[in-house]
Amino acid sequence: MASESIHPASAPSRRVVVAAVGAAGLALTLNACGSEDDSSSSSSSDTAAAGSVLGKTSDIPEGGGKIFKDSGVVVTQPTAGEFKAFSSKCTHQGCAVTGITNGIITCPCHKSEFSVTDGSVKKGPATQPLPEEKITVSGDSISLA
Repeated sequence: MASESIHPASAPSRRVVVAAVGAAGLALTLNACGSEDDSSSSSSSDTAAAGSVLGKTSDIPEGGGKIFKDSGVVVTQPTAGEFKAFSSKCTHQGCAVTGITNGIITCPCHKSEFSVTDGSVKKGPATQPLPEEKITVSGDSISLA
């Protein structure tokens, strides 16, 4: 009769378990942080196809704008007949801007404010302007370029 030695399988040490849980938590935290004030971040046109029709020029009030949430774009009309487009992603922590009032684009997360004229920061905590997006205006139609 052969005798086999029974040895329990060794469990990972407490130190290994704590290190693994900490590393997993750190990875999740870093992934959830969103972007920082970095002008090199990708523009929102990555999510919307070039040539996509956004709307009509009559949809954009003079001195204001309209947010095209599905395309990740804000289109503004600073002066009559002049149309500009910016990413709708706030440069502070990546929240979507939600309002345009009195020539100011606002972010609801930390109350950053941006100009409808050039996307520049009017009030922080954001320190970088909204990235400009390329659009074309053909007749009364506005499309991503």
